[in-house]
Amino acid sequence: MKKLLVFLSCIFLIMGCSTTKILHEDLPNPDTSANKESSVVDTENDGSSYEKAIIIKEKSESKGVDAEYKWLRQNYPGYSLKLQSLNFYRKKPYDIIKIVTSEGVEKSIYFDISNFYGKF
Repeated sequence: MKKLLVFLSCIFLIMGCSTTKILHEDLPNPDTSANKESSVVDTENDGSSYEKAIIIKEKSESKGVDAEYKWLRQNYPGYSLKLQSLNFYRKKPYDIIKIVTSEGVEKSIYFDISNFYGKF
């Protein structure tokens, strides 16, 4: 199991390094009328740390990842993606997405993905 986690971490690191400068317009757009229910747990979290991570409540990876990018589009319109990485903190999986805001500020946004990680 530990070898699998190391392997997956390496894959995500390699993938993350190759995703620099992707604009948000290139990402899937789940903002449709069929997706009216919120995919994010209602909290005061702003995604600025593990403790304040945005909690995604989707139960499948594809919907969960779509929910992350929907949240980013809603909260940082015009952002560009710099890097995405998978991390574990206190035995929970987190996506950390580094963006550059439309104002040129670099930010790391933390998402708690424990509800959908590894579920296809």
